[in-house]
Amino acid sequence: MFFFDTHTWRGESGRRYKLKCVLSKEQMPAAGIGGIYVFVRRRWALFLEPLYVGKAHDIRNRLLGHEKWGRAYWYYGATERYILHPIRDEIDRRRIEEDLIKGLMPPMNDAEMGSANPEAAAKRAATLKRWFDMKGWRGLFGGAKAQRA
Repeated sequence: MFFFDTHTWRGESGRRYKLKCVLSKEQMPAAGIGGIYVFVRRRWALFLEPLYVGKAHDIRNRLLGHEKWGRAYWYYGATERYILHPIRDEIDRRRIEEDLIKGLMPPMNDAEMGSANPEAAAKRAATLKRWFDMKGWRGLFGGAKAQRA
């Protein structure tokens, strides 16, 4: 992996998608080419955190005038944009975007999408509920208080 080159993310289905980093207008594809884009925050130079996943029928114009880029940059610390192109068919773009959103769970994607595997989603929800149940934490930090005589 090199800085600002390509990165591979895995969707919920397990499929891998290789996206290319674009830092300037010159690196973007020509107008009229559709695809998927991801806003990313780089942590400690090596770790990439996806913040937002989107699709566009004209990826160049969409990225140059995106309404969420300012929020991603100022509030979430976005540093880069990655794109997957060309994807000509709207159905394919929608499928790939949904797969990446479900797999990456970026914080700026507001809409909730149902899981393709309801059993795994229910198991994960139960695990998260168990982890964040504060009643179960009492024994970890000193247990019950000793009674005075």
